[in-house]
Amino acid sequence: MVSRPFVFAVPGDLATPTGGYAYDRRMITELERLQWVAEILDLGGEFPRPSAACRAAAQAKLAAVPAGRPIVVDGLALGVLPEAAASMATTHPLIALVHHPLALETGLSRAEADLFRLSERAALAAAHQVVVTGKATARLLAADYGVPPERITVAVPGIDTVAAAARQHDGPVVLLSVGALVPRKGYDVLLSALATLADLPWRLTIVGARDRDPATAANLEAMIAAHGLAERVTLVGAVAEERLAELYGEADLFVLASRFEGYGMAFAEALAHGLPVIGTIAGAVPETVPAGTGILVPPDDTVALAQALRRLIDNHEERRVLAAGARRAAALLPSWAHSAQIFSHVLERAA
Repeated sequence: MVSRPFVFAVPGDLATPTGGYAYDRRMITELERLQWVAEILDLGGEFPRPSAACRAAAQAKLAAVPAGRPIVVDGLALGVLPEAAASMATTHPLIALVHHPLALETGLSRAEADLFRLSERAALAAAHQVVVTGKATARLLAADYGVPPERITVAVPGIDTVAAAARQHDGPVVLLSVGALVPRKGYDVLLSALATLADLPWRLTIVGARDRDPATAANLEAMIAAHGLAERVTLVGAVAEERLAELYGEADLFVLASRFEGYGMAFAEALAHGLPVIGTIAGAVPETVPAGTGILVPPDDTVALAQALRRLIDNHEERRVLAAGARRAAALLPSWAHSAQIFSHVLERAA
């Protein structure tokens, strides 16, 4: 089979330890197994709020791509480069990869959210194809961003087969939460809920990049100290994939109080590791976490989250039943190879 070159443009270092970059890395690897040859184009690490210099440099890099070569651009950058998108679309097959809409990031002012929405809407209008990582995002782009449904393809993150872990059931219940320390992940709600459960035996490990939003990281550290949780809650920052797999294997319960998820890779990973899940009904989480695998509560509902945590921390048998449900659900999730086949068909259509 003849190798097929394409460009994968990412905002910053592809090795950045977040779910979005992890998706990009793995998809590139799987596409290369399908004879696609990826050229990685680093557009700079300031997105989605690039300086004028970063924006100009990114536009110059994109303009230098040989005409006719397919370009996949991560939406974290493309969403704020509508002019570059319009220009590229006249000379290249342009594919937008949207993990979640920029305007839906928690903590934005109304004015900034509106600017992101207008900018991303214009950029997506130029793209020949749009790949999203979840059905909820596909519905949002069709309903709120004017993207024709026939131009949208869902290629969800894949799941690797994970050997069952032999978990210990003595000592505190080990809670795990995974996601960058940003407002959207709802760690403030989680810490507030756990602060009411001092009578129960638990400890929490939070895995996630601390440099995405230093103010949020500092606020969480202050909350941990204020609630007297320093002996129970550990912020480990970003970790290597091997260490993350170990932490999933050591945990008894996965919890993440997200305010929005376009798919929720961490939830799917938890299911693959046979973990019962506590999450929210925000965004795509209910589609990722089916019935019989955990408990979902409304976002920003500290009381409901605390009740769900108390219920599962205090009930080993229910955790066992939900863990079995998690493994059954994980068996139905697509593999990375399957998702890459879908992505490959998008590249073929665009090219």
